[in-house]
Amino acid sequence: MCRHLAYLGPLRDLGTLLLDPPHSLLRQSYAPADMRGGGTVNADGFGAGWYPDGATTPIRYRRAIPIWADATFAALAREVRSSAVLAAVRSATVGMPIVDTACAPFATGRWLFSHNGMVTGWPESMVTLATRLPVTDLLTLDAPTDSALLWALVRHRLTAGDALGRALGAVTAQVLATAPASRLNLLITDGTALAATTVHHALAVRAGDGGVLVCSEPTDSSRDWEPVPDCHLLTATPSTVDVVPIPTTTAEES
Repeated sequence: MCRHLAYLGPLRDLGTLLLDPPHSLLRQSYAPADMRGGGTVNADGFGAGWYPDGATTPIRYRRAIPIWADATFAALAREVRSSAVLAAVRSATVGMPIVDTACAPFATGRWLFSHNGMVTGWPESMVTLATRLPVTDLLTLDAPTDSALLWALVRHRLTAGDALGRALGAVTAQVLATAPASRLNLLITDGTALAATTVHHALAVRAGDGGVLVCSEPTDSSRDWEPVPDCHLLTATPSTVDVVPIPTTTAEES
């Protein structure tokens, strides 16, 4: 399983967010606390996306190497400051490619997206849902992976007008209807708000001081962290956090 993180709030440098905390995303890449049967380390790549001050379109940095092996990113992270960040470290599912484009965050326009987990029965379990997408969406997937297809499904709803939380909740419910044992921790931001799902994996949220931080595992020992219950949808802004059960659907409705 992968690990991911999203932050909204006052300007902070990427090093402070991703590298410095006692159980930072960097540490989670080589010493995760809760992999739930999905490998032992997250060494198959990483990525970070951030919004320059005042910008609505994010910048991304993605590499198919361990985050700890990239000295360029370690130096860059100290110089980049942002009020909205989404980052991830990757543990590739067996048989899926280890390439830069398979690493989160995936992006289109103002959106950044990440998936922590796996779709069971891939790719056969996703055929019905995939055939409902425009052919151009399938031909332009970042990589032939379950995460890239999940992003295409979410993006399709976003471009049709769904809000972040509605898009994540609907896609999560559809996938569970066809592949019930999937692990579907999805995470998305548009730079002003974020949404996340928890399905068969952990997620924690910490809010306060004008910001919100969501991460697969708490990055420090603060008592302000709150676990997000399984099969729930979180939506947040720097000043608000809302958690509700993920809506359900049936295979026929999906």
